[in-house]
Amino acid sequence: MFVALLGLAGGGLRASTVFVMELAGLTGIVEVVGNGVVVVVGGEMEVAAVVEVVVGGVAMVGLVVVDVVDFARQRVSKGHSELNGLVCKDISGGQENIHIPATNVCDVPPVAPSGFVYIKSNQVAENVIIPSNAPGCNCKGKCTNAEKCSCARLNGNDFPYVHRDGGRLVEPRDVVFECGPTCGCGPSCLNRTSQQGLKYQLEVYRTKDKGWAVRSRDYIPSGAPVCEYIGTVRKSDELDNVSGNDYIFDIDCWQTMNEIGGRERRLRDVSIPSSNNAKERDDHISETGPEFCIDAGSYGNFARFINHSCEPNLFVQCVLSSHHDVRLARVVLFAADNILPNQMIPALIRMDMEELTYDYGYELDSVIGPEGKIKELPCYCGTADCRKRLY
Repeated sequence: MFVALLGLAGGGLRASTVFVMELAGLTGIVEVVGNGVVVVVGGEMEVAAVVEVVVGGVAMVGLVVVDVVDFARQRVSKGHSELNGLVCKDISGGQENIHIPATNVCDVPPVAPSGFVYIKSNQVAENVIIPSNAPGCNCKGKCTNAEKCSCARLNGNDFPYVHRDGGRLVEPRDVVFECGPTCGCGPSCLNRTSQQGLKYQLEVYRTKDKGWAVRSRDYIPSGAPVCEYIGTVRKSDELDNVSGNDYIFDIDCWQTMNEIGGRERRLRDVSIPSSNNAKERDDHISETGPEFCIDAGSYGNFARFINHSCEPNLFVQCVLSSHHDVRLARVVLFAADNILPNQMIPALIRMDMEELTYDYGYELDSVIGPEGKIKELPCYCGTADCRKRLY
């Protein structure tokens, strides 16, 4: 079975080269070992041979499958007790679809993440009023017709996701309108992709200089939702004088759409449904900054451990699914690139463990301390274009 043709500038592939291949809807991690290749496609391990051919005078390499081994079950069945430095088998306490282990090989003695209560959905402060559910679409089963689906019309007369790997976002947008509680479609509708829960085997682990971090034991394709940032929805002005809480996420959807404070607008424009006093409210938002935030200091999920990077592999996407108030949008992290797993084939591929990261979006000199002085925090992301400071 001929799998792929991979471009090559004169000569064979270098041994022990690792790269990602995408072809005909399949994604795989490929390692060249001498004159043989190991390919992981759709959870199976395919052992292939390298065949060099010439196409139009250009040397190409074809992969011919020799054998197929069911590797997915073997990988999934590996117990968490085998993880080096395991300090907690599941920080969610069984709340997530998949257990999230925590490891620590840095501290002596090793300790587990603590100081917070794990929750799977947002809590709401008493003085925050969540808008009532917006009218939904009349689709049945699954939404398939963008011309008839009212939710698709909110997304520019198109669905934001494609049927691939359980649903992938086509491109970042100002806002993604998903189907919600008043829609006629069911829970398996493609336009509810970010509501499906955890799909990947993740691991919280201790680092030497950044505290806790998160990495994946599974391959995560570009555009796939990884998680929602969960905590307590609060009014931002209540936290102005709070110090020592590093788990505050401003819901700055409106500010991002209007490129306020140096924020960069998403690639795809949408039309926000109008409401009463919308003009007065919009002017107020522009002047004062984000009105609401998500506080994951005391209550939150594993997203609180995802660190900043100046070259992140995740991006922030505002999502509206029950109401249409952008000030209270859900904050969902999507894969910006194909993210390689921690160890897909431990015996054959030895690659660096890729940490999950997103850009916290701070402007330099934007954080003021209690004494009125500008606060500075160094950045330890270690990327080539690191800004050296988080804020």
